[in-house]
Amino acid sequence: MQGAALTVRDLSASYGPVRALRSVSLDVPEGGVVTVLGGNGAGKSTLLRAISRTLAFHGGSATGTVQFDGKPVHAQGADRIVAQGICQVPEGRQVFARMTVEDNLRAGALGSRGDRGAKSAALRRVHELFPVLADRAHQRAGLLSGGEQQMLAVGRALMAEPKLLLLDEPSLGLAPMMATRIADTVREINSQGVSVLLVEQNAALALKLATTAYVLEVGEVTLSGDADELAASDEVRRRYLGVVDEDAAADASQAAAKHPVLARWEDVR
Repeated sequence: MQGAALTVRDLSASYGPVRALRSVSLDVPEGGVVTVLGGNGAGKSTLLRAISRTLAFHGGSATGTVQFDGKPVHAQGADRIVAQGICQVPEGRQVFARMTVEDNLRAGALGSRGDRGAKSAALRRVHELFPVLADRAHQRAGLLSGGEQQMLAVGRALMAEPKLLLLDEPSLGLAPMMATRIADTVREINSQGVSVLLVEQNAALALKLATTAYVLEVGEVTLSGDADELAASDEVRRRYLGVVDEDAAADASQAAAKHPVLARWEDVR
């Protein structure tokens, strides 16, 4: 039976007087992929920042408990979180634009728990996942395409040899083909034993990747369960997958046709 790689209980977070999370609880099983869905302002990025202990850098604070591999980590500093094996890829990639690709990856290895040999192995692994990063090792990161910068951001996190990868909107701003490529890479990373907590507005992509999903609305978990079951639920399909209830749409169309004003408007159009 798998143990819980990450256990979050009653996590609340605020930016000054503004409450961003309200008693959020969730689990990421060892070796699992869990996604958190929600619209803008739902608290998704705040959740990852609270887990990675980077929330204070954004002017926020949090209460509640976070355990990783059975040990409490909610009182540790961000550097210790990385050393424990939790790495976050922030929203918007945020690579070091003026540094080379190679130096970006070296920066990621600063938090590594391994020796020089382990770091070399981590670099080979990153290059296997993203050959373009090896081809462009000496190019400035700011000159890479958006998709390549996302690869670099993920690769930089992998240099620290994480046990749990926190991904914040990895498909944001990417063309559909590149988003699919990033999703395939997440599957490959997970198959190598890394647990994944994925925050994503692209619900269709996220639900295909994950086994378990949570829905955040205004800082609270309003739905949770098996990803396939949530993908099939009418509420999730309507609100996050853009699927229209065909019966309801047909009823609305019939009602409009019977309404004299709306019927005349349809004739004009």
